[in-house]
Amino acid sequence: MYARILEERKNSIRYAEKNSAPIHCEAASISGAVSQRACVYCGARVVLNPITDAFHIVHGPIGCASYTWDIRGSLSSGPELYRNSFSTDLQEKDVVFGGVRKLEAAIDEVMRTYAPRLIFVYATCIVGVIGDDVEAVCREAERKYGARVIAVKAPGFSGNKSTGYRMACDALMRLLPPRDDHIRKNGVNILGDYNLAGETWIIKTYMREIGVPVISTFTGDASYERLLAAPSAGLNVVQCAGSMLYLAQRMEQEFGIPWVKASFFGIEDTSTAIRQVADLIGSEETRRKARVFTERESERAARLTAPYHSRLRGKKAAIFVGGGFKAISLVRQFREMGMETVMVGTQTGKADEYEVLENLVSPDTVILDDANPSELEKFLREKGADILVGGVKERPLAYKLGIAFCDHNHERKHALAGYVGVENFTREVNLSINSPVWRYARG
Repeated sequence: MYARILEERKNSIRYAEKNSAPIHCEAASISGAVSQRACVYCGARVVLNPITDAFHIVHGPIGCASYTWDIRGSLSSGPELYRNSFSTDLQEKDVVFGGVRKLEAAIDEVMRTYAPRLIFVYATCIVGVIGDDVEAVCREAERKYGARVIAVKAPGFSGNKSTGYRMACDALMRLLPPRDDHIRKNGVNILGDYNLAGETWIIKTYMREIGVPVISTFTGDASYERLLAAPSAGLNVVQCAGSMLYLAQRMEQEFGIPWVKASFFGIEDTSTAIRQVADLIGSEETRRKARVFTERESERAARLTAPYHSRLRGKKAAIFVGGGFKAISLVRQFREMGMETVMVGTQTGKADEYEVLENLVSPDTVILDDANPSELEKFLREKGADILVGGVKERPLAYKLGIAFCDHNHERKHALAGYVGVENFTREVNLSINSPVWRYARG
């Protein structure tokens, strides 16, 4: 198994073994391994970018702004300001003499032209090197304009994508007002859903069906005003644990809001999530509504996807996604479809999530943390995978190997969450795996 694996990577890759030592994870990528992870700045930007009426200024070279501009297909029910991306476009001269004046001028221009109530200023790698005092500039801009201007210190070399998630969560905590300003409401905040293809709206519809109001969303279809109401919620529902568990923990410490992990991918996990929310925050009537709703929708989704199962049963799936919680849901979802997961990995999974994965999959399944393309290729070939579920960086690899692919990350245009997502996902997997093109690509 390990013949072509770097020595430093061997503890991060294994065949599933129950009760084995924890997999090595939550560590910096190995230099030279061409990790599939993104950088600190990217992690922060993708979390904050869906706030629809926020303005984003990238203090750094133009490439940083280009790399992350509009990479989440997050939809808005109102403002479209977040669809813009602005950069101070630092050049060699700015590296020598500093970029503070450029940043001040950029904020002045933004306020004159757009007058936003909320600006995020991202300090990228080069700013971390030259030492611009971004926080001081932001404080002065707040005093000058009366708007919130929040520094996000996210130089890429200071950690990995998970570090960027924490930087984004810290920025959100600086935005939120003290809990004393709010009256507790019998509602929830949705954390870690970014409204890809309208998925936040699907989850909100489910909450409305069982009589539970959604106070705020972090950060899909979020707005400045709605975020300010978040401390009044009675429960935080964490969809993407990798990006938002830290925020949920801080909100519990500072605002007293309990939290629960809840996945809305697959019939089993979606039903469990809805019932969990009803049990934790609702009345007996809410719990009854949740039971009736989940039973009805589960039966409907199962009925609509059943015709595909004969074409998918026995197929082999490989998974490489951002967080461990999503990977767990996907393993269960493939099991519902009669498919076997032969490889599963994540960019930012945690030890307890890998432990759950080891107990879900068969003993010969490959589990790997923070993989590089060489490792992914090796195990896709070795395990004979029929489809790879991943993100945009994994797509070319799958196609090069003649393997079907499903994008479960930023760029997709159709919802994969909730019961409607089960139908969409099953249909896409079937179309991809059973496409006649593979007869020619593999030949």
